[in-house]
Amino acid sequence: MTRAFIFPGQGAQTIGMGRDLANAYPAARAVFDEVDAALGENLSAMIWEGSQDDLTLTRNAQPALMATSMAAMAALKAEGIDVTAAAYVAGHSLGEYSALCAAGSISLADTARLLRVRGDAMQKAVPQGEGAMAALLGLDFAAAKAVADEAAEDQVCQAANDNDPGQVVVSGHRAAIMRAVEIAKVKGAKRAVILPVSAPFHCALMQPAADAMAEALSHVDIEEPVVPLVGNVTARAETSRMLIRNNLVHQVTGSVRWRESVLWMDAHGVTEMWEIGAGKALCGMVRRIAKDIATRAVGTPDEVKAAAEAALGA
Repeated sequence: MTRAFIFPGQGAQTIGMGRDLANAYPAARAVFDEVDAALGENLSAMIWEGSQDDLTLTRNAQPALMATSMAAMAALKAEGIDVTAAAYVAGHSLGEYSALCAAGSISLADTARLLRVRGDAMQKAVPQGEGAMAALLGLDFAAAKAVADEAAEDQVCQAANDNDPGQVVVSGHRAAIMRAVEIAKVKGAKRAVILPVSAPFHCALMQPAADAMAEALSHVDIEEPVVPLVGNVTARAETSRMLIRNNLVHQVTGSVRWRESVLWMDAHGVTEMWEIGAGKALCGMVRRIAKDIATRAVGTPDEVKAAAEAALGA
């Protein structure tokens, strides 16, 4: 069984996530404590006892989801499974930071601070209401890109997330995204839905955020990951520290090539993927991309124990 650890992106956040892990595993509790200290605030209290609206704010959701994923990794380690049980790590958008943290490339404290910068910068890059994102269901990437190109006119409209064979997200100016929704319906999309997001991620409008990340990343030590990262930008395995740093900048304005990343891992022998942290969205995407890959969600104490037992008993 060749395994990959995959890490969820924004949208998976829920109040209470990770609390059971923190209660069951001192090492998981220590993750949340370290993230709180790095940010200089009690983020864990917001995650466990706050409002969903506050948690969903990009500046909070990004470090919160990473902390929950790292708490699950700490719990796995307590059960005898570390990151080297995987042949590759990968993450969807902000999940790429979780993957790099898990693989020892960026420290937990630095990852938390980087994601706070990233969340703030992405939120501020475009004035509220000027941007939007929409999911085009039932169109493949090529068809969705054609829709985006037609809808752009003199504005920005890009295929932002290539999630699976029947789900592509477009991002850009609100008016262009509204045009894309109507064009997609004419072009045969099963549905075209405006997403409840606060900014148009992964498009050219995010260039100010990319600049902010270039500056922030220039002050952070990045080590070679102990397990190769399959990156959003290249959709192949990377271990070069320089490439990883550059790709984290390009990732802000570039497409999340998730479908291609899963196919690359499938072609390189991965037979099982564990989604580490909150939710099960990536498991669903993987099943739609590569039906032969087994999936497992690892985000609760019971799921951690079951995963460890399955791996150690194999």
